[in-house]
Amino acid sequence: MGKLFGTDGIRGKFGEFPLDVDSLFKIGLSIGTYYSDLLGRPARFVTGRDTRESGRALESALSSGIVHAGAESHSAGVITTPGVAYLTSAEGRDAGIVISASHNPFEDNGIKIFTPSGKKAGVEVEAFVEHSLSSTSTIHLGEEFELDESNSEKFQTDYLDHLYERFSQLDLTGKSLIVDCANGAASALAPDLFRRFGADVIAINASPDGRNINLDCGSLHLEGLQEAVISGSANLGIAFDGDADRALFVDEKGEIVDGDATLWVISQQLLKLGELKSRKVIATQMSNIGLEIAFREQGIELVRKDVGDKYVLEGLLETGAAIGGEQSGHIIYPAMGLVGDGMLTSLLLLQALSAEKARLSELTNGFQKYPQILVNVKVQEKKPFDEVPTIRAHARQTEAALNGHGRLLLRYSGTENLARVMIEGRDQQEITELAHALADTIKHALAVSN
Repeated sequence: MGKLFGTDGIRGKFGEFPLDVDSLFKIGLSIGTYYSDLLGRPARFVTGRDTRESGRALESALSSGIVHAGAESHSAGVITTPGVAYLTSAEGRDAGIVISASHNPFEDNGIKIFTPSGKKAGVEVEAFVEHSLSSTSTIHLGEEFELDESNSEKFQTDYLDHLYERFSQLDLTGKSLIVDCANGAASALAPDLFRRFGADVIAINASPDGRNINLDCGSLHLEGLQEAVISGSANLGIAFDGDADRALFVDEKGEIVDGDATLWVISQQLLKLGELKSRKVIATQMSNIGLEIAFREQGIELVRKDVGDKYVLEGLLETGAAIGGEQSGHIIYPAMGLVGDGMLTSLLLLQALSAEKARLSELTNGFQKYPQILVNVKVQEKKPFDEVPTIRAHARQTEAALNGHGRLLLRYSGTENLARVMIEGRDQQEITELAHALADTIKHALAVSN
């Protein structure tokens, strides 16, 4: 059995190992055992799920395993991933577990485990679970287990209260918002939250049927939201993914505002509020060079980490930065939690719009997105680029040509024998020529033999 836990927990097809009910029972049994043994008492868990048709069965199987281990398990029902992360701490639980596959189609599902700090569980518990699943003993779920959802409504309300109270001074009266809930976990929660602030909310894709989560909607498919914002003359469009740990936006002109632009707007407001004390913002290798340049002009350092919210969080904790995120809309604001939260991100953005009394299109003006080109090159071997003199020299020439107003990112595909040449810069023609010239050098140096 290969490694089950990736950077975002376990994910796979429902009904196939390890996302079948017997495996979930076994996972629950191992998690319940691990934490109870670690603590020397019965561990206490809170669980939740998104709207996939497989969610209840998997959550029931998981909770059954936890209870069979002598631990306690209480469900928050259908709730966002950051909602479970918050409740884990607020309700004094030893761990929180989410059944979700985030932005994936309904056929998939997954598991994320959170500690009371809000961080994802460490390698120790993951290794214990993987060892338990690889054992030869066969354990079956047996009779159907009834989820304890007696406190689910209270859990959901507590989470919304937590967000509302932090932004209680925010007045959205007269503001029209169109909210695309991706037929996911935010479908009932997000419209309620924004209406508490007085906003006129039109919710779209907020009628989950178990199979339509993320289907041509939400943060991966913004076309419908763009049309709705324009036709409805709305002030803002907000799009979540299936578990609402990310959010992307559409401004009043119908233009997409990605995670880079969102980071820019929120960071400007935090700077004015005196919260950007470290003068650092965390992003990833995929963030546009335009964001780095815009921050540099303000004396703010954009610290780049590997792709993944896990690495963004590492950067935040290492540097003490106040905000970080990804182009995909995962924004982490450590002052309120250590996991991306689409509804929190939305409130931070709305707070900036309210404070500046401006439209979103106006607040993104200071950030100019630079043109980008990506060229793939087939290679025979994935030799480190710095160990090939011709590639190393050409890469340095390319960086010199960009002269601080562009960026070269050289990397190999993780799954194919491909070298990827990505260049960003001011002029599309210039970076296209630079990228193809470097690609030719790589092709000659690491050519695939015929």
